[in-house]
Amino acid sequence: MSVPEKSDRPLRVCSFESRRGPEMKSLIERHGGIATIAPSMREIPLDDSSDAFAFARELFDQKINVIVFMTGVGATALVDALETRYSRPEIFAALERAIIVVRGPKPTAVLRGWGVRIDFRAPEPNTWREVLGLFDASIPLKDRRVAVQEYGQPSVELYREFEARGASVLPVTVYRWALPLDIEPLKTAIQQTISGEHDVLMFTSAQQLVNVFEVAEQIGLRDAWLDAVNRKCVVASIGPTATAALKAGGLRVDVEPSHPNMGALVKETLVKAGSILNDRS
Repeated sequence: MSVPEKSDRPLRVCSFESRRGPEMKSLIERHGGIATIAPSMREIPLDDSSDAFAFARELFDQKINVIVFMTGVGATALVDALETRYSRPEIFAALERAIIVVRGPKPTAVLRGWGVRIDFRAPEPNTWREVLGLFDASIPLKDRRVAVQEYGQPSVELYREFEARGASVLPVTVYRWALPLDIEPLKTAIQQTISGEHDVLMFTSAQQLVNVFEVAEQIGLRDAWLDAVNRKCVVASIGPTATAALKAGGLRVDVEPSHPNMGALVKETLVKAGSILNDRS
């Protein structure tokens, strides 16, 4: 029996999503794909909450003029750390004495759930550049103290631009990224990609590629995986930050959705991927 053309069978999609893996699997299947979820990362709250408490001291002393929340999980981790010393009403009241900026929908949802006022929200695609553009358009920075809740790694470019505009920056680190406790699904996904068992790879963060490379290196398959991806797979990236990291890592990015969310990523990728694969065959 002949093997059907790629366009005649469901697309086999591998996602490296972790925390929202079940949601991603459901989305892929609802749009007609066959889903493989290979969790690639986990977020670990820091044992040392010194950054959070340094932030709290300045916050309660009203030395912070602006607070930027970059992620929902980071906002949650920050308040969880502060709750070991302060009550939630105290924390929320102190937050609202500053200008509150959110980077995207996830921190927006968290702060709204708390009932905390949001003053500004960066537009799509919610990168540090949109955050900076928001400040340039609406929030003077000269002589202001800006606290930034980091999201796993420092936003070095953003801090540099803030400081160039006369602000002082207080980075607030509350969690870091690590590999999953169980990396066997990730190993298997890497091996399956090399053997041609995936048509599409989906990345929802830049850090996912870092961790995929780390595991591929551990099993001696980094170069083979990268070669297989570029020859055999459609690569989909959720937005500009992830796209830049993928390209810097040597991957060709085929699809970036019109909106930087999982629903648009899955829908638009599965619409386009068959044609992309057929054009290459």
